[in-house]
Amino acid sequence: MADISTRKVNPLFLREEELRQGIELLFYAYRDFTAEADQILDHYKFGRAHHRVIYFVSRNPGITVSDLLAILKITKQSLSRVLGQLVREGFIDQKTGTRDRRQRLLQLTPRGAELERKLSENQRALIAAAYREAGAEAVEGFRKVMLGILGEEDRERFTEDTPTGGGLRRRAS
Repeated sequence: MADISTRKVNPLFLREEELRQGIELLFYAYRDFTAEADQILDHYKFGRAHHRVIYFVSRNPGITVSDLLAILKITKQSLSRVLGQLVREGFIDQKTGTRDRRQRLLQLTPRGAELERKLSENQRALIAAAYREAGAEAVEGFRKVMLGILGEEDRERFTEDTPTGGGLRRRAS
């Protein structure tokens, strides 16, 4: 791997070429970040939408379907197809809300938790290795760049008052 710490940084980082390189780096990083998880998902005949549902249900046990829709920004129909399959195959449990019986509260089953662990294991290792190599200052810079890309609503999920650093911000009831 190239030593990125000695690369001369161009002070004109907003030039077209630098911006395009940033876009390409995101594409390549995402490809490599999802490669192993995609192989695992393929074994179950699942796709990336299944992975995202499993991940966010894991991070937010008891999440409502409407809150999950808000995070994923997909249609109810798309979520229904993916969620229905995950429930039928025993990866996610749905429970009726105690205060509002119309709510469906989602949580991973033990089988779902095991799949989430397998899917995230390599991704956590990739992030940890990159963070170690880059150092704390670069990690904070990366975080700022990623927050800058996010829309304001999602950016609010990552404020200091969210102890998990991005878990679901519950709406006041």
